[in-house]
Amino acid sequence: MILIVEDDKAISKSVEKRLHSEGFQTATAFDGPTAVELHTKILPDLVILDINLPGFDGIEVCKQIHRHHRTPVIMLTAKDEEIDMLLGLELGADDYITKPFSARELVVRVKSVLRRATGLAPAADIQQVASGLTINAATRRVYDKDSEVTLTATEFDLLKALADAKGSVLSRTQLLASVWGYRDGGGQRTVDSHIRSLRAKLTTDAIRTVHGVGYAISAPQTSFRAKP
Repeated sequence: MILIVEDDKAISKSVEKRLHSEGFQTATAFDGPTAVELHTKILPDLVILDINLPGFDGIEVCKQIHRHHRTPVIMLTAKDEEIDMLLGLELGADDYITKPFSARELVVRVKSVLRRATGLAPAADIQQVASGLTINAATRRVYDKDSEVTLTATEFDLLKALADAKGSVLSRTQLLASVWGYRDGGGQRTVDSHIRSLRAKLTTDAIRTVHGVGYAISAPQTSFRAKP
């Protein structure tokens, strides 16, 4: 079930129609308070959330629903300038899309976020990263100096991709392809924004920037098998 939160009824109807054609079930809310109430009732698999809403805005909706359930969220924004704000406030947004957008692009983003949110990591190994950062792929949990760090599905997959590279530099294009599942040069800003969000949540300085290229884990990792 996908919850569509959009006060423009023409956009909402268009999104709903396309998602139905892809086999998804949907529910719709046109304002902030209704969105929070409906989310509590149906606990959707994903929320498509406009930032500008009556009642209260999408930022407040995101905050309220994540107090009780870590539902994946795709934010809809009318301005490019809002992107860094949305992903930099630790709202837990998994992706964003800027209006106007194509129905095809939205479906790609929806499927990508759902795949990341529901996918199970194939490896049961624990990766110990530099500076006390530990990634458990089996449980999808991250520990920073023995304290668990709460990450979105996208943030976890981004950190895991960097850890799997074992110190090699990954370009923004490579990260978009491996984590988000699409190759869109215009989407490279979302990589930077999620990197900033990750760094804000970690006390360690494990992620380094290689200017003009991309990102890497700051030191090699060692892997060991979790004890039974």
